[in-house]
Amino acid sequence: MCFVQPLALLECVRDGMRPGNSGRTMRIFLCVFVFLAVVCVGLSREIGKASTKPNEQGGAAATTSQRSAPPPQKQQVSTSTRTVKLEGDRNGHFQVDARVDGRNIGFVVDTGASKVVIRESSAAQLGIFPRPSEYTGRSSTANGVAKFAPVRLNRVDVNGITVYNVDAAVMPDNALGVNLLGMTFLSRVKFTHDRGRLVLEQ
Repeated sequence: MCFVQPLALLECVRDGMRPGNSGRTMRIFLCVFVFLAVVCVGLSREIGKASTKPNEQGGAAATTSQRSAPPPQKQQVSTSTRTVKLEGDRNGHFQVDARVDGRNIGFVVDTGASKVVIRESSAAQLGIFPRPSEYTGRSSTANGVAKFAPVRLNRVDVNGITVYNVDAAVMPDNALGVNLLGMTFLSRVKFTHDRGRLVLEQ
């Protein structure tokens, strides 16, 4: 392979153009071709290095920004608990005024009652009038076994503690002296006894 300086290459070209130097002329053209090829390869490498450096710097900057970015914070969901504290009367009963389907109805809290039980007169205030044929249930009371009509109350609210779709029973007034807030409501809230008070939480 022939590597020549530019000035020497020009001299070689002039010598090769003289008559009788055809073989030398071929060698000169070969040297010119090799020289140009070397120059082109060198330029392409320099151009490649120049174009690569900005990309490397940009990639490093992006990596640095990713590392320095703070981790995303978890959202904290705040939950509020509604609490109602009921004071017992002198007989130890917990009486409460509840809002039932938009009407105020008085109850006595009874954890021994499996359902919310309301008297016929209170049911009438709610627009509930069971037919005699709808009294299909039987329940033991202080006055003996009494019939009741199963019903469903859309909403029962006790000072902000609300339960929807509450199963209840309607009893004749002569079989039930007071409305009972039983377990179909209480089982869907948290209730505890605390020093003579009944605490409801939701």
